[in-house]
Amino acid sequence: MNEQTGVTASIQERFGQDQIIVQPTCDGITTLWVPFAKAPEILRYLKEGISEPFRVLYDLTAIDERTRSHRQGQPESDFTVVYHLLSYERNADIRIKTALEEDRLSVPSITGLWPSADWYEREAWDMFGIRFEGHPRLRRILMPATWKGHPLRKDHPARATEMGPFELPEAKLDAEEEALQFRPEDWGLTRYGAGTEFMFLNLGPQHPGTHGPLRIVLELDGEEIRQAVPDIGFHHRGAEKMGERQSWHTYIPYTDRIDYLSGVMNNFPYVLAVEQLAGITVPDRARVIRIMMAELFRIISHLVWYGTFALDLGAMSPVFYTFNDRERAFHIVEAVCGGRMHPAWFRIGGVAQDLPRGWDRLIREFLDYFPKRLAEYDGMIMRNRILKARTKGVGVCTLDEAVEWGITGSNGISARNDLTRATTRWSSRSRRRRAATATRGPSSAPRRCTRACASSDSAWRTCPRVLTNRITPLPPRR
Repeated sequence: MNEQTGVTASIQERFGQDQIIVQPTCDGITTLWVPFAKAPEILRYLKEGISEPFRVLYDLTAIDERTRSHRQGQPESDFTVVYHLLSYERNADIRIKTALEEDRLSVPSITGLWPSADWYEREAWDMFGIRFEGHPRLRRILMPATWKGHPLRKDHPARATEMGPFELPEAKLDAEEEALQFRPEDWGLTRYGAGTEFMFLNLGPQHPGTHGPLRIVLELDGEEIRQAVPDIGFHHRGAEKMGERQSWHTYIPYTDRIDYLSGVMNNFPYVLAVEQLAGITVPDRARVIRIMMAELFRIISHLVWYGTFALDLGAMSPVFYTFNDRERAFHIVEAVCGGRMHPAWFRIGGVAQDLPRGWDRLIREFLDYFPKRLAEYDGMIMRNRILKARTKGVGVCTLDEAVEWGITGSNGISARNDLTRATTRWSSRSRRRRAATATRGPSSAPRRCTRACASSDSAWRTCPRVLTNRITPLPPRR
C-alpha cells in the first residue's frame, strides 16, 4: 500500500467508505468525491489529523458540469467545487471534489481553516455563483459589483456580440455611479479608531507605482498606512472563457499573454497538461529546447523586475541597463522563434520548429557577457546601502505563514522542498537547481535582505547555469 492509498483508506475508514468515491485520473493525483456537508471536516482532517499533513490549500475552484456527457463513474453533479491540497512532507497532492445541484449552490466556507481561501471562494462566487456560507465578505472580486450573471457558467455569453447592443440609460448610469461610491465597510476597513478619523486614498488603478492596472485602497492614520486592500479585477481578461471557443491548438497564443513578460513560460504548463491528458510523449530534443527557451524568458522577466524594482526605490539608472540586456536576450528569441514577447512557439508534442543554424553561438555570446553584468547589478542595486535600508526586513514571512497562505516561489523563506525541483516534469536535469531562498541575517551579510534577495538569487544563480547545461550535449534529432 503506497502513501496515497493509505490516505484514501484512512479517510474512508474515518468518514465511511460509502461516502467517499475514488475517481481515476490521468495525472496520478488522488481525487476523492465527498458529500458537501462533510467537505470541511475532511479537509480539516487532511490538514491537522494525519501525519505528514496536507497543509497547503494550493487551489480552490469550480466546474460547470451541466453540459458534461461522459461522467465515467463520477457522481451526478451540476456544479463541482474542487479543493486541491499539497503536502510538502509527502511531496504529494490530493484533490477533494464535492457535487452540487443547480438549485442548491452552497457549501460551507473554509476561510477559518485556510486564510488563503478568502479570495478563492470570492472568485468561485463571482465566476460560478456558488455561495460559501460563513465567508466574512463574500462579494465580487474580478467583475464589477453591478455585473449580471457569472461569466464561467456555460450559459453566460462568451463574446460581446452575443450580449446585444450596449445601452446606458439614465437610471442605469445612476445605479453605476452609486455602486462606485466608496464605503470603507465594503472593503473591511473602519472609519474611526483610537480617537482619530482615518483617511482613505486610492493608489491606482493607473499609477506609475503599480506597473499595470491595479487599484490599492489605503487606510491612512496621518502619514502611516494602517491597511492596504488590493482591487485586482482590473487584471482579469477572461482567458478561461475564451478557451471555451478555441481548439486545443489555437488556444496556445492566448497563454503567452497570461503573464505578458514570460512568453513561452506560459505555453509550458498548458501544453504539458494537454500532453498528459492525451498521453503524448515529447522527444528529448524538444524537451531540452523548451527548457532553454523557458529559462531565457525567465531571465527576460527578471530583468524587467530588477530594473523597475530599483526604479520604485529611487534608483533611476538600473532600469536602462536591464532593459538593454533584455533586448540582447530578445535578439536570441527572435532568431529562434521569429517573434519577441509573445512568440506562441511551443506546440502540443514539442515546439514549432528546430533550432536555427548558429543558435549556439548566440547563446554562448550571451552567457559570456551576462554574468559580468550580474556582478555589476549586484553592486549597483543589491549592495546599495540606500536600497538595503529600504528593503531589509520588509515583506518578511515565516515558513508557517507562507504555508498557510499557499505562497510559492522566491519569497524569502527556506523550505525543505522546492516545488520546481520536487514535481518538475520538464526535464530530469531541472531537478539539479538549488532552491532560491533568503533569510534574515546580520548587517554584515548584505545578501541576506529577505524577499528582494530571494528573487534576485532565483534569476541569477539558476538561469545562466541551466542555459549552459542545455547547450552540450543537446539530444540529437529524431
